[in-house]
Amino acid sequence: MPPITCIEDLRRLYLKRVPRMFVDYCESGSWTEATLRRNLADFARIQLHQRVAMGIEGGSTATQMLGHEVAMPVALAPVGLLGMQHADGELLAARAALDFGVPFTLSTMSVGSLEDVAAFVQRPFWFQLYVMRDHAFIGRLIDRARDAGCSALVLTLDLQVMGQRHPDIRNGLSTPPKPTLRNLWNLAMHPRWCLGMARTRRRGFGNIAGHVKGVSDMSSLSAWTAEQFDRGLDWDDVEWIKERWGGKLVLKGILDPGDARRAVDYGADAIVVSNHGGRQLDGAPSSIGVLSEIVARVGGDCEVWLDSGVRSGQDVFKALALGARGVMIGRAYVYGLGALGEAGVTTALELIRRELDLTMALCGVRSIADIDQRVLHGQ
Repeated sequence: MPPITCIEDLRRLYLKRVPRMFVDYCESGSWTEATLRRNLADFARIQLHQRVAMGIEGGSTATQMLGHEVAMPVALAPVGLLGMQHADGELLAARAALDFGVPFTLSTMSVGSLEDVAAFVQRPFWFQLYVMRDHAFIGRLIDRARDAGCSALVLTLDLQVMGQRHPDIRNGLSTPPKPTLRNLWNLAMHPRWCLGMARTRRRGFGNIAGHVKGVSDMSSLSAWTAEQFDRGLDWDDVEWIKERWGGKLVLKGILDPGDARRAVDYGADAIVVSNHGGRQLDGAPSSIGVLSEIVARVGGDCEVWLDSGVRSGQDVFKALALGARGVMIGRAYVYGLGALGEAGVTTALELIRRELDLTMALCGVRSIADIDQRVLHGQ
């Protein structure tokens, strides 16, 4: 295997080792994928301001997120179906992140359950919540997150309806894959993945199956999930969830400055400027493109983070320069997980930290707190 030098190297290996259905789930955006491409292009257009002889000995990427020390201002974003990218994917990604010193966020739509991850890592992690019509189930899910020792709740606001992702529709995405001829042929081409899946008992939606009345098999679960995303989601729901949870609350999926201000008014401890990785509203602006305006509207009243399009330490640096206090990464660590399991997640984090440290040095800053718009060319 050639040396892994960047996230793209992990991606190339990932494409070889993970079945097509789950590669498409990770890689695709909604509709024409214009927003997905814009996320990457807008990061690439930002130019940096190189400095020399700045005395940068002793620099560090360490900082804080939600008041906790982190090795760098990066958290693993919630990603559904991690356990289909690699056997026991949620458990392995959580341990890799926590060992590295950055937060891990478990998705509502995970394969490994809250209880599975808590027993495996025995350290606090974050839990991401989707709002379903069944509020009794949501209340129980919040209570389970508290019982599992989760230290923050990440409430995703931009998935009250599912974006149209054409590859998922064509593939008939399911967990586990349906035994169609096409799927069986593709699985046969990925023996490493199949062997891992044969060794684990985790193949369904662990946070939902067995916890919802009337859901007894994967077909009924699929129907329930499709029907349950709550189009009626509003700020009263946010208030109810905050009260029920009682701990640190992060609101994810913010692209509008007015929504950002309202999130703060409703008690968010942090907000995530995000277009869901280009997977929801196609034609929306990039997250990095609206970041500065949202930071200006919110001020210092809560932490502002960014996700969507972060593929390198330089992307992290650029987001911080435009006012973010941290970022969340999704696809970047999924590539590592699918390619190399737990070691691949660690490799992805090491690559990003090394790139962030190098970029800080070449731009003449020694600490995360020193990064601002002065490190950008033309500012």
